[in-house]
Amino acid sequence: MEVQYMRHHNYQPNDNQCTSSLVKHIKAPVDLVWSLVRKFDQPQKYKPFVSRCIVQGDVNVGSLRQVNVKSGLPATTSTERLELLDDEEHILGIRIIGGDHRLKNYSSIITVHPEIIDGRPGTLVIESFVVDVPDGNTRDETCYFVKALINCNLKSLADVSRREWPCRIVLDPSITSELVS
Repeated sequence: MEVQYMRHHNYQPNDNQCTSSLVKHIKAPVDLVWSLVRKFDQPQKYKPFVSRCIVQGDVNVGSLRQVNVKSGLPATTSTERLELLDDEEHILGIRIIGGDHRLKNYSSIITVHPEIIDGRPGTLVIESFVVDVPDGNTRDETCYFVKALINCNLKSLADVSRREWPCRIVLDPSITSELVS
């Protein structure tokens, strides 16, 4: 993986924290994938554990969202702040600042990069995080849990992107002309 892609995913965790990075290759163009990822106010578009999201005002760095989590997880709400939103470099960063869960001092960065997959436009998505290890849990347990959640989100992002890609081809003549040329 290119070093330039990983520059946003380097954390210096404390002794009581865990960190990791996950990678997903998606068979859909970067603009489509980014259009889903950047929707800080609509994470439920691809995050299967989010049932509802409320953002007050416009979406800008510093905006807060109140997320309701579907049943089955050890939480019902999460309050999250948008830390970074870069539409040119396709970078989104969030920090969890509250909620009824055990993910204290959680921060994540997701970056989206163009690539070619099987000769077609594709996307490389990298998501990394750092979080405190809760009392009573090990670093491995905490990382395993968070990585499982992120993997579900990334799989869902890939599924939603692949479903939307054929619709975008039909609805956007510029894409169709690129494929025919």
